[in-house]
Amino acid sequence: MCDYSLIHVANRPAEIGDKLVSTEFAKSITRGFVAVGEPNVAVCLLPGTELVFERDVECDRVFKFFPTRKLRENVARFRQINLDNPYVHHDALEFPSGQVVLVTCLSAGQCATVLQLPAGNVRSQVTETRHRTFAE
Repeated sequence: MCDYSLIHVANRPAEIGDKLVSTEFAKSITRGFVAVGEPNVAVCLLPGTELVFERDVECDRVFKFFPTRKLRENVARFRQINLDNPYVHHDALEFPSGQVVLVTCLSAGQCATVLQLPAGNVRSQVTETRHRTFAE
C-alpha cells in the first residue's frame, strides 16, 4: 500500500527483485520508495513485503540539526500501523529486533531490494507471468 498522502502521486505495486530508493515526493508531505529509473512513480508495498537495504538503515530526526539515527539493521518487513487514525502515516518497517520505523522517517537516498512479497500475492504474480509468457 502507499501512505494516504501519496494518493496524488503516480504509483505501482512492488515486484520481487525491484531495486528501490527512499525518496521525498514533490507533491506530497511524506517519503516513500521509488524504483531505480522511475523517480516519479511511488512503489507501493503490501504488508509482509520483505526488503534488504544495501547498508544499515538511517532515519532522520524530527529536528534536522541532529545527525541521522543509524539502526544497525538492514533487513525489514513492511507493515502498517495506527490504522485507527486516518490522519497519520501508516507505512512502517519492522526490523528483526522488533523496532518499528515509519517509512516517512527514512533518510532519503537509501537503496533496498524487494526480497519477498506476501505469500498470497506471489501466486497471482506467477500466474500473471505465465499468462504473459504463453500468450506472447
